[in-house]
Amino acid sequence: MIQDPIIALHGIGRRFGGQRILHNASFTLARGASCALLGASGSGKSTLLNIIGLLDRACEGKVYLDGRDMSTADADSRAITRNHLLGFVFQSFNLLPRLCALDNVALPLSYRGVPRAAAREAARVRLHSVGLLHKASSLPADLSGGQRQRVAIARALVTQPRILLADEPTGNLDGEAAQAVVELLLALNREQGMTLLLVTHDERIAACMQRRVRVREGALEHV
Repeated sequence: MIQDPIIALHGIGRRFGGQRILHNASFTLARGASCALLGASGSGKSTLLNIIGLLDRACEGKVYLDGRDMSTADADSRAITRNHLLGFVFQSFNLLPRLCALDNVALPLSYRGVPRAAAREAARVRLHSVGLLHKASSLPADLSGGQRQRVAIARALVTQPRILLADEPTGNLDGEAAQAVVELLLALNREQGMTLLLVTHDERIAACMQRRVRVREGALEHV
């Protein structure tokens, strides 16, 4: 039996002011697949990822996540879906500087109302899975760039999302740290069946993914 795609976009359009960023963008991604969104700066790839991640709304078209039409969902429904279905990894890490690594990872569970002790225990498990349990008490300022991104990945995983969205996750890392982060993301994709959608301008990183979609002048090209 063929499953419905976990992500499906139909005729997505997005404009900012009078400028068209995306035009008639359609795309599907199977459950458990890995895919790179490629494109030059300003091509619309991050805008597309933000629409999929329910951080932005399309001006036209339909967005389906896990079979559910999210195009007209209200703010509460979108927030619940983000918290339960999606995990986010950003180029800038977005760690809270005054929280240690463990509490940064536990934060999304706190938003769910999970008791602190249980949230911290789940965070320990996720830090261990990215090889950083020994840095649990460290502040972000005391971690290397690669370590900060691993903490950010652990935070994205602590809610056990089915879709992991990564926006230029290696953009602030050197070659060795970048490669380690990509290998970690692909291992999570393979071993846990987590759908991985990654924005990058790096052709070498894109080549590691099962699929590649290029965003060019707001349109999608499947390569």
